[in-house]
Amino acid sequence: MKQRLITGVTAGAIFLGLCLLGGWWFHLLLIVMALIGYYEFAKMIGSSPLGGSTIAGYGAVLCFMMPWDLLEISAPWSWKQGVWLLMLLFLFITVFTKNKVDIRITALLFIGALYIGTGFSYMAVSRFSPDGHGLFWTFLLLCSIWGSDAGAYFVGRAWGKTKLWPAISPNKTVEGALGGVIIAIVIAMVFALIAPDLLTLGRAGIIGLASAVVGQLGDLVQSAYKRVYGIKDSGSLLPGHGGILDRCDSWIIVFPFVHILMLIPYH
Repeated sequence: MKQRLITGVTAGAIFLGLCLLGGWWFHLLLIVMALIGYYEFAKMIGSSPLGGSTIAGYGAVLCFMMPWDLLEISAPWSWKQGVWLLMLLFLFITVFTKNKVDIRITALLFIGALYIGTGFSYMAVSRFSPDGHGLFWTFLLLCSIWGSDAGAYFVGRAWGKTKLWPAISPNKTVEGALGGVIIAIVIAMVFALIAPDLLTLGRAGIIGLASAVVGQLGDLVQSAYKRVYGIKDSGSLLPGHGGILDRCDSWIIVFPFVHILMLIPYH
């Protein structure tokens, strides 16, 4: 527990400190986190973390994470074009290696690059939002996710009886999940009360609900992957906490979700 606490406080201080600094500092942190996350993903699915196909995946993650706005240049391709070209690259890998790299592995590497690269890139989108209130939107989502996690844990321990999804995550309960949803909504509404000119109570409730529900599903996605591959943690970078994907599994689902569905009002 002591090691877990020390790791949590240290990692949290670095992340929040660079988030407050913003600019290149925060974007570089997100790039590093995304690359480490992809390393963990590749290792989990049985692809050599330094193999040629995995290196192509790192390149894809970097493309997703490229700070075009900070560089003040336009992206060479649209998202649709970029995703299609990425898919084509991984399909070609199976041909060029004469099936030595199994198409099932390249398909998973493609999914991983999209899943991780998009997730962390939308965290950058939140922090560098065009309305100039990036810190507000970033902390709104992070606090809603953290509130959901904490609520699900403590409510589940206190009153949890009905298993939520025992085949994937045996410790999660329906009562805990509902507790997490309620707390996330309350936290989001507090943000609305703090800045009513940026966020209405109604929209805050929707964002809190989405953060909790989609965030918990993101956690279950990671649990499902780990159960398939028979591992407890995606990595060991953070002693007592696991790897980057273990800590950010909800983040990299929630941030794209709320932006793609245009729940953040500056859209």
